[in-house]
Amino acid sequence: MLQEFKNFLLKGNAVDMAVGFIFGAAFASIVKSLVDNIIMPPIGLLMGGVDFSNKFLALDGKEYASLDALEKAGAPAIKYGSFVNDAISFVILGFVIFMMVRTINKLHKQEEAAPTTKKCPDCAMEIPVEAKKCGYCSHQF
Repeated sequence: MLQEFKNFLLKGNAVDMAVGFIFGAAFASIVKSLVDNIIMPPIGLLMGGVDFSNKFLALDGKEYASLDALEKAGAPAIKYGSFVNDAISFVILGFVIFMMVRTINKLHKQEEAAPTTKKCPDCAMEIPVEAKKCGYCSHQF
């Protein structure tokens, strides 16, 4: 069983999957930073200086000056600004992964193999493409 487990871990698929998870996590943090620091500030500016990351709805009925104040008070809240940021991150990440998979699929697409046989027009038997004469009916090509 130990040898079988070792073979599983060292096979290319398990190692490739682990590398994929590590790069995926790193890539997700880059996309989150892109959304939080590059995309959302101009959107907030266009919407009148709104900082989406600091938008929330306190469920205890009290007013809080910021998300930090709400969290320090330990009040329950719907943090819809964080949700908007995360939703945009998800869409961007999904699009980038789609483009990567699309590109990889194009690279892996193999050209269709040239046919190796053809049909004889007289007897309809399959013969090699290079044949000059049908071996079944003696038709000349």
